[in-house]
Amino acid sequence: MTDRKKKPEDLRSHRWLGAKDLRAFGHRSRVAGAGFTRADYAGKPVIAIINTWSDINPCHSHLRLRAEEVKRGVWQAGGFPVEIPAITLGETFQKPTTMMYRNLLAMETEEVLRSYPADGAILMGGCDKTTPALVMGALSMNLPALFVPAGPMLRGDFQGKFLGSGSDTWKYWAELRAGNITEEDWQGVEDGIARSPGTCMTMGTASTMTSAMEALGLSLPGSTSIPAPDSRHAQMAENSGRRIVDMVWEDLKPSDIVNERSIDNAVITVLALGGSTNAVVHMIALARRAGVNLTLERFDALARKTPVLANIRPSGKFLMEDFFYAGGLRALMKSLGDLIDTKALTATGKSIAENIATAKTFNDDVIRPRSNPLVEKDGLAVLFGTLAPGGAVIKPAAMEQHLIKHTGKAVVFSSYDDMNDRIDDPALEVDATSVIVLQGAGPQGAPGMPEWGQLPIPKKLLQQGVRDMVRLSDARMSGTSYGACVLHVTPESHVGGPLALVRDGDLISLDIPARKIDLLVEPAELEKRRKAWQPPAPKYTRGYGTLYLKHVTQADQGCDFDFLEDNGAKTPDPEIH
Repeated sequence: MTDRKKKPEDLRSHRWLGAKDLRAFGHRSRVAGAGFTRADYAGKPVIAIINTWSDINPCHSHLRLRAEEVKRGVWQAGGFPVEIPAITLGETFQKPTTMMYRNLLAMETEEVLRSYPADGAILMGGCDKTTPALVMGALSMNLPALFVPAGPMLRGDFQGKFLGSGSDTWKYWAELRAGNITEEDWQGVEDGIARSPGTCMTMGTASTMTSAMEALGLSLPGSTSIPAPDSRHAQMAENSGRRIVDMVWEDLKPSDIVNERSIDNAVITVLALGGSTNAVVHMIALARRAGVNLTLERFDALARKTPVLANIRPSGKFLMEDFFYAGGLRALMKSLGDLIDTKALTATGKSIAENIATAKTFNDDVIRPRSNPLVEKDGLAVLFGTLAPGGAVIKPAAMEQHLIKHTGKAVVFSSYDDMNDRIDDPALEVDATSVIVLQGAGPQGAPGMPEWGQLPIPKKLLQQGVRDMVRLSDARMSGTSYGACVLHVTPESHVGGPLALVRDGDLISLDIPARKIDLLVEPAELEKRRKAWQPPAPKYTRGYGTLYLKHVTQADQGCDFDFLEDNGAKTPDPEIH
């Protein structure tokens, strides 16, 4: 048993279950009605297991079983586990986008932990927006909390080749549109690309964010990359159940772990993984919940010195299963050496240095040493300029390098529907040097800032052999995507940012080494367009959508709700009457 700072009467749950009053009688009688005796819970930490399992979320389809394994660990360590379901964010099904509901799950997590007799929390998730949402809520509530990642699915299979979620979807879709593969081939890709429970097995947003949580110190070391069906994943769940009980007695809270240096560690790890551009938005939101002002400029400064060491799609060639066998995140963090602040405290009660001391790399092509990086630096880049005064992001490692510096004429689509209607029109005035522009895809405009940013290449250009061109929007892009896609343009077009003023034929200049994205139009002409611009009507007039539109911040601020950001005070406990 761990060294205790708390006594049983100090437990938060004691107010519900241990007091000698009428209200506690009611609580205890209902626990008895559920089949438990006082011996099951008296003087023991109550562990809330926030589970985002759902039939509509294949990434989490195994979490119903994993919750039982967490419970087993909690019981073994002398705790009382209580599983509490929370809204699931099923990336492949939820419309208009799971990003619109990230803040809803964050609110639910915070309020569940606040309003029930929880002493500590296990957060069960992994699908893209679920991870930041659960952790954002836990940061705001600030009870001892441990994140249990869903884990990546097994490698896909098609005609003897490994398939990677998303990355190979876009690849083969382009070949189908170009007429290079058959419908039967396409069906084979569909049947073989998702062979098990778990999240995308590329370095998409799911594995990017679960890795960030491990680097941040909020998951058990080595937990992130274990494939979802692997028996070691079940063992990790049980170990997490045991550990959270000790964390309660130690009073080890997120505020003890998450600070400027641990946030930097997480960002550096994301960059070394060649992680998803979505991490920029999520990490900024997470940091602000912890009272840390993570900026786009800080992200870019870290990118300029951090090599990409993980040779994982879409930037590299391997998949998460290979990454696990090669040593996983502990090995990668050890390879980063002095770029990581290894003195940082983690949920184990130990430092990162202690957690990774025995880590080894077993395949130095999958996890590269710093002497042989996949990319020397700039796994992500932050751009500013007349087109994005609030910033934009791009992933240089996942694009054709001849486009690093490019100037071309804009081909503008006013909405996603407009793009779908016209992108393959043979009469569309577009060539390989053009810059495809999508408006109305930001936090308020879409709404929800969907993953529309990997804009399709016109069919006639695909047939000419074009596989990458500069594309630009206020949308996000799946972490499994690739290409010369400028994303998160801020302010978004819906609120009158410069993106709203772009017209067909305008010259747009991209210069990644200079970190610039500019609209080459005379100021007088832009002012004329600005005066003529009319704000679009809101997309929602009732329900959660109305709350979202009124309070969501822009991408450079994390797209959180303005009333949920941390101001130095945590969520107060409820009064019990």
